[in-house]
Amino acid sequence: MPQRSYYAPKGGLPPQTQLLSDRAVFTEAYAIIPKGVLRDIVASYLPFWEKTRLWVLSRPMTGFSETFSQYIMEIAPGGGSERPELDPGAEGVLFVVEGELTLTIAGETHRLMPGGYAFIPPASDWQVRNDASSEVRFHWIRKAYEAVEGIDPPTAFVTNEQDIEPTPMPDTDGNWATTRFVDPSDMRHDMHVNIVTFQPGGVIPFDETHVMEHGLYVLEGKAVYHLNQDWVEVEAGDYMWLRAFCPQACYAGGPGPFRYLLYKDVNRHMALNASAAYRGLTR
Repeated sequence: MPQRSYYAPKGGLPPQTQLLSDRAVFTEAYAIIPKGVLRDIVASYLPFWEKTRLWVLSRPMTGFSETFSQYIMEIAPGGGSERPELDPGAEGVLFVVEGELTLTIAGETHRLMPGGYAFIPPASDWQVRNDASSEVRFHWIRKAYEAVEGIDPPTAFVTNEQDIEPTPMPDTDGNWATTRFVDPSDMRHDMHVNIVTFQPGGVIPFDETHVMEHGLYVLEGKAVYHLNQDWVEVEAGDYMWLRAFCPQACYAGGPGPFRYLLYKDVNRHMALNASAAYRGLTR
């Protein structure tokens, strides 16, 4: 499997000579958060996290994407958290893009390198530390788990993208493939966080229009996306936040592969009382 690259933001501020306008867009159907806006002055901080800052890429918003939040975390050497998740109903996925992360789940310690992936079920006992000599940067995707009577919740696991063979999409000659970390038929899971790869010239050949909400963080390469009625260019470090039913298609122009980390909600009825369902009160 070829060596992968993963874009990670570094913060800072642009010079006073830079033009004010950028590619950032927020519409009723989608948002584009380009890499150039992830600066020091928009970083956030969390309780019980030491030597840590984060950039919030998405959060539940009424009338937009309502199922998940996504952060890019940055932990300095010696930092981390003994109480990272304060919501016992939240599940999470961690995906490392730079550095080394020490993750402990239920007393078992794992060392995650770039491409490292961890699924953390709700009500888990877990901690994270940066025991290395440089910063570690990783995505943290959180969702309120939707329990279903008669189906056990999923269990924790840790892996790396390099250990999983991508699955080619049918009838694409390998130009479009998905690295799946969870079996799509596993009904325990109510969200998937995958990696999608397009070879140069690969396309989504129609406007996908579906109920799943999306967060797409571009890990590598560049492409042109068709979102709703607009064409937008995206590159490594950019984030696309799509509400349900936003039409979406893309063309990967090259010269190298175009790859992104993809969130979507799956495997559950459409809640008729959303506020109750996402708190686990309906069964």
